[in-house]
Amino acid sequence: MESVERRRVVVRGVVQGVGFRPYVYTRATGLGLAGHVTNTPEGVVAEVEGAPADVSAFCERLAADAPPLAVVDAVDHHEVPVSGGAGFTIVASRSGGPARTLVSPDVATCADCLAELADPADRRHRHPFITCTHCGPRFTIVTGVPYDRAHTTMAPFPMCPDCAREYADPADRRFHAQPVACPACGPRLRLLAGTPPREAADADPVAEARRLLAGGAILAVKGLGGYHLACDAAHAGAVAELRRRKARGDKPFALMARDPADIEHLVHLGPAERALLTGPVRPIVLLRRRPGAAEEESVADAVAPGSPDLGVMLPYTPVHHLLLGLPGDPPGPRLLVMTSGNLSGEPIVTDDTEAMDRLGRLADAWLTHDRPIHVPCDDSVVRVCDGEALTLRRSRGHAPLPLTLPLSVPATLAAGGDLKNAFCLGEGRKAWLSAHIGDMDDLATQYAFERAQQQLESITGVAPGLLAVDRHPGYRSGRLVRARAAGRPVLGVQHHHAHIASAMAEHGRDDGAGRVIGVAFDGTGYGDDGAVWGGEVLLADYAGYTRFAHLAYVPLPGGDAAVHRPYRMALSHLRAAGLDWDPDLPCTAACPPEELRLLRRQLERNLHCVPTSSMGRLFDAVSSLAGVCHHAGYEAQAAVELESAALAGCGTEADGGYAFALRQREPGGESPVTADPAPVLAAVVADVRAGEPKALIAARFHTAVADLVGTLAVLARERHGLDTVALSGGVFANTVLSSACARLLRERGFTVLRHHRVPPNDGGLALGQLMVAASTPRHPQQGEGHVPGGTRQSA
Repeated sequence: MESVERRRVVVRGVVQGVGFRPYVYTRATGLGLAGHVTNTPEGVVAEVEGAPADVSAFCERLAADAPPLAVVDAVDHHEVPVSGGAGFTIVASRSGGPARTLVSPDVATCADCLAELADPADRRHRHPFITCTHCGPRFTIVTGVPYDRAHTTMAPFPMCPDCAREYADPADRRFHAQPVACPACGPRLRLLAGTPPREAADADPVAEARRLLAGGAILAVKGLGGYHLACDAAHAGAVAELRRRKARGDKPFALMARDPADIEHLVHLGPAERALLTGPVRPIVLLRRRPGAAEEESVADAVAPGSPDLGVMLPYTPVHHLLLGLPGDPPGPRLLVMTSGNLSGEPIVTDDTEAMDRLGRLADAWLTHDRPIHVPCDDSVVRVCDGEALTLRRSRGHAPLPLTLPLSVPATLAAGGDLKNAFCLGEGRKAWLSAHIGDMDDLATQYAFERAQQQLESITGVAPGLLAVDRHPGYRSGRLVRARAAGRPVLGVQHHHAHIASAMAEHGRDDGAGRVIGVAFDGTGYGDDGAVWGGEVLLADYAGYTRFAHLAYVPLPGGDAAVHRPYRMALSHLRAAGLDWDPDLPCTAACPPEELRLLRRQLERNLHCVPTSSMGRLFDAVSSLAGVCHHAGYEAQAAVELESAALAGCGTEADGGYAFALRQREPGGESPVTADPAPVLAAVVADVRAGEPKALIAARFHTAVADLVGTLAVLARERHGLDTVALSGGVFANTVLSSACARLLRERGFTVLRHHRVPPNDGGLALGQLMVAASTPRHPQQGEGHVPGGTRQSA
């Protein structure tokens, strides 16, 4: 009699909601195996029985041949007693026990579904919620695990007989696709307009929405993770009105294009950019504008004033494809502004009733539907730097995929920062960064933080016993976590240490790899001495750091006032450098006379002037001093416009010319090296007076900063023997600077760690906090000049 073997197989990873059980069913039946497969909180569990060779064949390539959206972390199998029986079945999911499976991110509509969407003969022709096991909503509709329809916001929509038949057919692409739906079973799209908003009778919601957009209306459009505000990108009046209503300042809007061909005349579109645009994530991709491109016919000037980039994404839901038009549809807008549905600074709106209220003054009509959004999820934002993706906002399409950690960590919650907040849960060798939360100065954002935390804990099964926060005593993220600590230890992590630890973790640096030279450049971070840090060179590992070098301190006059009015930082830097506020300088001319008088007195008396070493504020100062930007309507506007100018000025003339002065209280000793920008500022003043172009001044400044990074890295290597440099902080979202630094460091023999999958800005801060907190002893022992989780006392 032929021998029979039975094995229990557990598959962990992103294996629910991606067609994995149908795949297992097909594989098992193809090999003539008996048994069953089910979803459980720990993953997909199958038992297979049959000839030993067939059972082995089943197990051997289970991960290698998995469905396209699956991410298999582990396949464990062991022999169990033979039970007999015939046939292979998919059995009801099992609940209970800790959640250890991974939920898939939301995924853009696949090619097969798009073909059906456009096919008049298909029963899902023009269905706004077409989906299958290879695409559609996942993370934003999941209410619990295991991932079944009952644990999603599709639970209120019973499947019609046709959908139920597809769902139960192993040969169908929608076999066990939990969001499966059709026009007969819902959800349903509606267009609301008027005062009060009401649904138009007998009108096609999409056709009416396209008509309104073409006429200059602003629409609130419900997407996967929240509402967008949309208008025709070519309609100057509509774009200007949206900017006014949203209180957007000059911050660029994102665009949605039907096809890359619609934007190729506007931007540089290389292979890496094209792959990001057309892939399953469909993020907003920042694309460099083509110099002199004629935009007036397709993009209004107010879409992205002063920006070197256009942020573009392609449609990722059926509704988006319908809005931009299917083949044969009447002409409509070819490019849409598609920006988050909120007032600037508030979280994205997800609730339908709330949308009518909070977006009431922003939108003329609402294209909405009755499938609830369980968790907010903004669009991800990326750009390409030196041929590789640089993530600036890690959200839709990525959350909640985990990152693999180089070290095992206890169950920990890291709160992140107050700007661009994203928190992080970690346990073992996995870390889950949340979707983008936003700026924590709004109560609604803090509430969104709490809801997102509860949801992520529920689907990951992580019950954090350790909490990590930024050391800044005023950070709302820290206060929120401390208030809910309930006796759990809370560890404060220095801001720039967390930035460097984030870059190290992304690159898999473990404890044995030793310290790195960490260059942390940003706008604001609470320093150990109470000053505002931001131009830091640290010698760091996860457990601690030494402040090896930093920018010289200058006064930050008036805090936020100096951030919003870069000319204040320019004048503060000029005074610190011993340079006069001559009226012919652009920054002096930009400052109103009365404010100039008060600012002079404020700096003389040191009133409300916290010292800062911020590189971000130095970029602001040079931007105003060169006459590029004097008023910042959004975060980093002055630096963004200085980068834009530098792009035009890059060339041989930009090399050299400006240089920082390096000083140390005890040359070669233990005190930090100070990088004094006074000579740079004097050179900028000389170039301004000589009538040099702004672009050349901007390019020379970028070169000077890159040279500074290289010089300090060499000095650190000579003194400490380190040869790896990590670049982190929001300033390194600047690709001109990042590319120049990386090139120069590699030429000098350094290994360079730059961010790709995790944002260099505060959106990646929580990952670093997690790693530092996990590496900090709970009961620190003083010794060897080392403060765990803090600064080393020697350089």
